Amino acid sequence: MRWTLLLISFLVVCSVTAQGFDQEQLLANLRFRIPDLEGAELTIGELEPSLYSGLKRGSLTINGQQTLQFLLSEEQGHLILLTTNPIDVSLTEAEIAEKLAEQATQEKLVAAETHSALSRFAEGKPSRGPSDAPITIYEFSDFQCPYCARASTVIEELLNKYPEEVRFVYLHYPLGMHDWAKPAAVVADCAARQSEAAFWVLHDNFFELQSDISSESMPQQARSWLQETDIDLDAWQICTVDESSAAHQNVLLQVDISSAMAERFGLTGTPAFFVNGHLLSGAHPVEAFDDLIAKVRENL
Repeated sequence: MRWTLLLISFLVVCSVTAQGFDQEQLLANLRFRIPDLEGAELTIGELEPSLYSGLKRGSLTINGQQTLQFLLSEEQGHLILLTTNPIDVSLTEAEIAEKLAEQATQEKLVAAETHSALSRFAEGKPSRGPSDAPITIYEFSDFQCPYCARASTVIEELLNKYPEEVRFVYLHYPLGMHDWAKPAAVVADCAARQSEAAFWVLHDNFFELQSDISSESMPQQARSWLQETDIDLDAWQICTVDESSAAHQNVLLQVDISSAMAERFGLTGTPAFFVNGHLLSGAHPVEAFDDLIAKVRENL
């Protein structure tokens, strides 16, 4: 970072031999023009043609760590350091408008394809809100993720704010760094096999009491919460702990498939939301969802 600040927009004037680029002479000029480089190890990369007539593109590596790009005029002996890639500012306003329209069309197509894929995958999975709601929010989440716990209160607020418009579907994406997240996903889906309401009992308690849960305590805590429901706890217990049972294997497979789908969409963390296929990644306030919901409404 220190070298970047020193070198930003710096113009070096150096002489060039008749035969062309002299690397040692250029390095000597750099150290002369920028005294802080005197003790640094400098390496000049191979010169290549650039987008600009009369200029070649190269790289300067400092102490084997930081590499900066530059343009070099061999004829004039000028080196111009670049901190970003060149930006094309040649478009007319009409061309910009056309490209923005193309981007918007492409975004709609991608969102529609994503929404369709999620709709097929999420069929039969626990949801809240009317089944025929025009807007569906799919969340890839992790019961042990603190940001997901925060997001769950936002989702509850959205469902109250848009009772007829929004449907919410929870999808599993337990992260490897969390020791009880995947077992909790299995426990919740084993409950969902018997009762969607039982799934939401676990969902709500996992997030509300997240800080009090450990990998050792989670199974017994989940069982105590399910006492309030009417599911068959013996069947639920077999599903959660008997790894040889068909129920357990099926639930585990579905959790793994859900995680694989999250990664297929390029997700690397939780929570991540798709609002009718439009991605909103991370924990956000209600207002961020309001804006996206308004945008989706325009395309309905």
